[in-house]
Amino acid sequence: MSHAEKQEVGRWANNGVENSHLPFRRRGRAMLRFWQMNTLQKFASIHANVHNHFSLERHLIDRQNYRERRSAALAEWQALVS
Repeated sequence: MSHAEKQEVGRWANNGVENSHLPFRRRGRAMLRFWQMNTLQKFASIHANVHNHFSLERHLIDRQNYRERRSAALAEWQALVS
């Protein structure tokens, strides 16, 4: 910085730098709950089961079959959680 330029001083002068770090902070906060390996393993096992239950590979089947399978999966899910 040359002597002719003035450094910005004020309440929000540092906002550009702070805001550029927000995605990293957001990701860091999301990962905080997984710092303990047990928590990560629990989440991964539950997520895998739910994902597999509802992963119907829409691009491989026709609309009618997809609707039938989705309805069956939702009915089974509602029976499990109630």
